[in-house]
Amino acid sequence: MRQARLRGEGTSYYHCISRVVDRQFILGDCERERFVALMRKLEAFHGMRVVTYCVMSNHFHLLIEEPDQEAVQNLSVESILKRIESLYDSVTVRTVREEWQGAKDSKNAEWEEQIFDRYRGRIGDLACFMKELKQRFSQWYNQKNGRKGTLWEDRYKSVLVEGDEKALMTMAAYIDLNPVRAGMVSKPEDYRWCGYASALGGNRWARIGLGKILSNSDLVSGEDFEKNWDETSRFYRLWLYHEGEERTRDEEEGVSGQKKRGFSEKEVEAELAREGRMPIREAIRCRVRYLTEGAVLGSENFVNEVFTRNRSQFGKRRKTGARRMREADWGKLCVLRDLREKVVIPSVK
Repeated sequence: MRQARLRGEGTSYYHCISRVVDRQFILGDCERERFVALMRKLEAFHGMRVVTYCVMSNHFHLLIEEPDQEAVQNLSVESILKRIESLYDSVTVRTVREEWQGAKDSKNAEWEEQIFDRYRGRIGDLACFMKELKQRFSQWYNQKNGRKGTLWEDRYKSVLVEGDEKALMTMAAYIDLNPVRAGMVSKPEDYRWCGYASALGGNRWARIGLGKILSNSDLVSGEDFEKNWDETSRFYRLWLYHEGEERTRDEEEGVSGQKKRGFSEKEVEAELAREGRMPIREAIRCRVRYLTEGAVLGSENFVNEVFTRNRSQFGKRRKTGARRMREADWGKLCVLRDLREKVVIPSVK
């Protein structure tokens, strides 16, 4: 008999894990891309927030915020329609809108309720989100590969996580460090299919997730994640290195001689010295848009001189040309164009 899941009260957080049947390594680049795209669509429809995630070769980890159920029950009709648009094709959306308009014109409140009850019961429910994510991915995968039958081992596992900063950061780091621990990459930013690398690459939803971790922190506000991304990124990167330091298993489990993969003591110390800013040598391993779209690269004086010579090409409100480069330890290098999204895009592994 299955044991009932432990449920939180109000807004709650869960670490969810599911594995491919027989733990086969079938999730390649194409499959992981599809999984993440589907995850984002369902996230928008169900009203979940994926704090962070990691899609490995035969399993996945999600840290999910489930909304307060009272808030979900009070969703407006337009809010539900917007959610439908995020998941379904235009034909389905048009059909639902026409049916709803017909019920509204006929002043049949019961009919209106019946239309939206099909969707309302699915919104804000973690179990429903996970079921649909696994089912929809399975259907796509089976069709793509001429396969039949179940793709996942049993039901998903879940851990209820306290919504404070320390608990969320600990769980998030565990998830984002999976590829490092598995020896697939040496740096978490090199693994394209995890929340940290996605956020570093400029994905808005991934940044919202990491901003949520620090929403109760004095250092950065989750609501101002775009303005404070540099601070969020630095703080979280330091935490990743703290949690990801290589340790012998006997320190943790009483097993002598075995190493738990991670960062060396020297790497951790270097990261602390940089205060969480990515070093240039690491950043240039990624795709850095500053180096192709920054227009001018150099010292502050050099960039300002170029700006002055070409002053007529810029708006009257702009007083200076030099813009400091963000998201890595670039020293005093500046660029002319201040790129705000997808500055450093992780390499594909």
